[in-house]
Amino acid sequence: MKENIIAIKSYDFAVKVVWLSKELMAKNEYVLSRQILKSGTSIGANVEEAIGGISKKDFRAKMSISYKEARETHYWLRILKDTKFISEEKYNELDAELSSILKILFRIIESSKN
Repeated sequence: MKENIIAIKSYDFAVKVVWLSKELMAKNEYVLSRQILKSGTSIGANVEEAIGGISKKDFRAKMSISYKEARETHYWLRILKDTKFISEEKYNELDAELSSILKILFRIIESSKN
């Protein structure tokens, strides 16, 4: 079976988001923790749904949701950085991974239109 790079990257990112959420809860930050947990893990969940999509339209719709969830996650990461809940270093690490995921998702969505 061929490796699916977006499935791998989005899963790996979700695992990091789960650990980040646990760190935030240890700091008694529950609202932002929940927000980033929901959007950050939803990226990969929707990629998995897209892979199992029953039509090209279904595939594209789920990948589009993944892209939107990734954009939302980017927003929460910026909030966490600017409110000093995460370090600049942690932000840069996660943002680099997320930017890669966003680029791949965008290319997949664009190419699935043809």
